[in-house]
Amino acid sequence: MLLRRLDLPYETTKLMRFIKELSKQPQTDLFQQDTSWNTNPRSGPVPLPPGGDRGRLKTTIIGGGAAGFFLAINLKEMVPEMEVCIVERSSRVLRKVELSGGGRCNLTNTFDDVDDLSTVYPRGHRLLKRLFKGFGHQDTCDWFERHGVSLMTQPDHRVFPASQDSHTIIDCFMKEVQRLGVRVVTHSERDEVPTFTAVCTGGSPKREGLKWLEDMGHEIVDPVPSLFTLNIDNKALRSLMGTAVENVTAYIPGHKYRSDGALLITHWGLSGPAILKLSSHEARTLHDNNYRLPLCINWVGVGDVRDELQHIIYNNPQKQLHNYRPFDLPQRLWDYLLTQMFKGDTNRTWKSLNAKEINRMANMLTNDEYQITGKGAFKEEFVTCGGIALKSINPSTLESRHVPGMYFAGEVLDIDGITGGFNFQAAWTTAHTVAYAIKERVREKK
Repeated sequence: MLLRRLDLPYETTKLMRFIKELSKQPQTDLFQQDTSWNTNPRSGPVPLPPGGDRGRLKTTIIGGGAAGFFLAINLKEMVPEMEVCIVERSSRVLRKVELSGGGRCNLTNTFDDVDDLSTVYPRGHRLLKRLFKGFGHQDTCDWFERHGVSLMTQPDHRVFPASQDSHTIIDCFMKEVQRLGVRVVTHSERDEVPTFTAVCTGGSPKREGLKWLEDMGHEIVDPVPSLFTLNIDNKALRSLMGTAVENVTAYIPGHKYRSDGALLITHWGLSGPAILKLSSHEARTLHDNNYRLPLCINWVGVGDVRDELQHIIYNNPQKQLHNYRPFDLPQRLWDYLLTQMFKGDTNRTWKSLNAKEINRMANMLTNDEYQITGKGAFKEEFVTCGGIALKSINPSTLESRHVPGMYFAGEVLDIDGITGGFNFQAAWTTAHTVAYAIKERVREKK
């Protein structure tokens, strides 16, 4: 039985204009074109839903990324009679899924070592705590396995497809949208007004990309980059390129946040989990200071090291400094630090250190300061903080408070996480929340 069109007080003018201007190129049905862009559809062209019937329920999902596809599949499974169309402005869909995790797709995290969501979600943790009760990380794992994707969990709690190939996730999504009859359109120019609209356009690098939503009344939090490496203009440090150090602590002097984890010295500066987490939590501070701030590194990850240094002196008095590495520091790093401390005089013995030199060594190990000179790229995760302010949406349904029938999912919201599968989990959770909210809206109107 055909359902009647829901009677919604819908502000259509600006929405129609945006959808019609998604692209000036003729629309292209993805399943009617060459799919050699790295998907492997296993069935024929998707049957197009009947058009022109204003009694049909229609949902347009703007954005062909992770959140958009997950929302479309879940919505179609929940409301089979719903006509669902994914509209993607560019020529390719699921690009971020393909690149993430070094091409392996770190699709979620077990959260086993997460006691406070604010540590992994600098923005949006309160909302996600609420939404995870409806669809959390275990639901994500169950969903993918139920849809034919075997998973594996690494010791660091990151979850990947067992194939270690992001195309397993892409193939799963493409197979499901074909099976369910979801239409996927690229280079789109649409002139229909749907019953529901879900905005899943991802993070915008500039505020101008969200202006059409701001014009509808939504508050916008200025988008700025998050999850990036740091440029350090220090040739001596950069000469250690490739050196990895476990369990460091990185922080900006005068700020409370401390980022723990591994650090990698690169040819442009610093990278690794500790730096990426710092860049996420301090994203706005770094942006507002034009990525020119001091950075302190605690190379050993502990506070007071003087007792340990005294212990080394007592037990190894005749050993030369460079022959005994405290805290198992990498040899190259230890030699570099000794050179900075003693200007090349590294043949000294441990017992030759006086109190002032012990204090200098302790400070170098725990409070080594550098100058940030810019930000680098982290190509596996390209994330922004900012977007649609959470006060502009209903926290239970993610429906707009300004445009009834419009919903938001994914990174377009002012929600972002650190590296480790947390951003994808936010995408799956918000997408599922929207699908369920639309299903309930339809049920209420039957």
